[in-house]
Amino acid sequence: MDLEPKNASAGDEADTAATSASEGTATEENATETAVPVEEADPNAEPVSEEQTDWQDRYLRLYAEFDNYRKRTMRERVELIRTASRDSIEKMLPVLDDFVRAEVASSASEDAAALKEGQQLIHNKFRQLMESQGVTVMAVNAGDVFDVDFHEAITRIPSPELSGKVVDVVESGYLLNETVIRYAKVVVGE
Repeated sequence: MDLEPKNASAGDEADTAATSASEGTATEENATETAVPVEEADPNAEPVSEEQTDWQDRYLRLYAEFDNYRKRTMRERVELIRTASRDSIEKMLPVLDDFVRAEVASSASEDAAALKEGQQLIHNKFRQLMESQGVTVMAVNAGDVFDVDFHEAITRIPSPELSGKVVDVVESGYLLNETVIRYAKVVVGE
């Protein structure tokens, strides 16, 4: 609380008012809420020293700096979340362009071998792009032991020789930097 001693001179009051006005430490609302008129001050209270006022001012400034830092980091975090996938998407755009060119070429061409080769080139380019981003295909084959950490059983079929093992892989699974991002969908034998 900002209290001024009763016996302060008019010059001291003017210096204090000029200092707080030039530093812009409090708005008019805050000043009216925290300032206590001299008449309402406790007569037994000790006068506030200049050192106490200085510490209060430092505290308010530090609090305001921290509040500004907190708000700025929240804005930066929201912006980072919004644009986190931008780099990966920008790298996939050339593959999308290749698909568009292949679609245009397939309508004008009757050569199936050339279309198949173009499709294979686009597939290889996309696979290399995904691998450069850390995405790899899980190696799952028929006969592998069913592992709930990597596989998702979509159905079970009677198969005494492959009981508890993968019978068929319906959909490949993928890892992102050794972390599962999509489980391999498999048929499991009973």
